[in-house]
Amino acid sequence: MNQMARIEADTGQGTQATCNLCGGSEHTFHYRKAGFDLVRCSGCSLAFIANPPDMEAVSNLYSTSDGYHTGLVNPGDSDWARMQAISEQHLRVLSKTIPNGKGLKLLDMGCSSGQFLNAARGAGYEVQGLELSPHSSQFARDHFGLPVYTGLLESAGFEPGSFDVITLFDVIEHMPDPLAHLHAAFDLLKPGGVLLQSTPNIDGLFPKLSYAVADLFGYWQHPEPPHHLFQFSVKTLSDMTAKAGFIPGRVDQSRIDLSYSFGTMADWKASKMLFPYAMLFAPVSVIGSWIGMGDWFYLAARKPG
Repeated sequence: MNQMARIEADTGQGTQATCNLCGGSEHTFHYRKAGFDLVRCSGCSLAFIANPPDMEAVSNLYSTSDGYHTGLVNPGDSDWARMQAISEQHLRVLSKTIPNGKGLKLLDMGCSSGQFLNAARGAGYEVQGLELSPHSSQFARDHFGLPVYTGLLESAGFEPGSFDVITLFDVIEHMPDPLAHLHAAFDLLKPGGVLLQSTPNIDGLFPKLSYAVADLFGYWQHPEPPHHLFQFSVKTLSDMTAKAGFIPGRVDQSRIDLSYSFGTMADWKASKMLFPYAMLFAPVSVIGSWIGMGDWFYLAARKPG
């Protein structure tokens, strides 16, 4: 898994020729999943898919008609309940940086069906959302009455310096050009404004230990191509956020919901491999979040001024 390589695409329509963080062109092959090659930059260690799908294919991924997040537009679904708990966690983490958000203008980029936005509105924020999926964004408007724009950021028409807070929860890893996305967030924030991101942590305890035995299981859960185009660590996301002009601040370690990572009893019955995998690594995921090596983390940052 550690041989040096310049990866040539055999999946998708393009190649990621240079590192989005440092601009380097030398990569270390890390793992192949679903025909996509995950590499790590030899210069800064950023992990990314070297043969990503093209932009049209990326856009087509985010449709409930293709099964994307169907549970998040169904309040009776277990995924809805899981995301509701996560949304409340997002708000608790945000309150560590902003104890009182009443009257502050907040933009949630990649707001999905609006559960976090609804919670933030309940806490007193003046909220707006941005969501690529037409089905999710329509649900947010219809179910919650939220002001959510459907489409790409560059066409949304938000004024520079118009927000006090921008949130990017499990969004940055989906972006074809995350550095450009962070520059855009920087421009939209007022001086002194807060950016709060969350993303999976490739250097968490569970991802690191499960990668070490990935060949044994023939499986590594952590990367999720083609939806996830990048896999960040605390260091690489902090470095990229700083490169976009922000001052990185507190880091909160967490873990991905265990049922998401390891399935349920019904999933275990369908897969002989998943049950022993869950028994081995679910405790590792929990311990990792306790010792500062969670498989998911939050990064808060401020715009100077």
